[in-house]
Amino acid sequence: MRRLGELEATVMDVLWRGSEPMLVREVLQEIAKERDLAYTTVMTVLDNLYRKEWVVREMEGRAYRYRAITSREESTAQALRDVLDSASDPESVLLHFAQSVSEEESDILSRALRRKQRKR
Repeated sequence: MRRLGELEATVMDVLWRGSEPMLVREVLQEIAKERDLAYTTVMTVLDNLYRKEWVVREMEGRAYRYRAITSREESTAQALRDVLDSASDPESVLLHFAQSVSEEESDILSRALRRKQRKR
């Protein structure tokens, strides 16, 4: 999975926060609360995200509605998977990561691993 540029990440944040597929102007309205961008810039970014398979779109009238293909959590998990897959020593990466987690995060991981073991 390709990494997102700064503007792509901003647009994806808007889509992930939204509960419904969004028009370009709706995405722009959300972004305009913090920065000034042209409509065509947002439209280009959404088109790029579509080509990169981060979003899907459906025609509504003469405009597209866009939505994220995966949730923020799924995308983040895939990014972690990509890091492990590209590491020359994934065990070492996991061990370093395990040392950095909080007690609450450690509990979450432990519960998830126990559930995984029970499914086998």
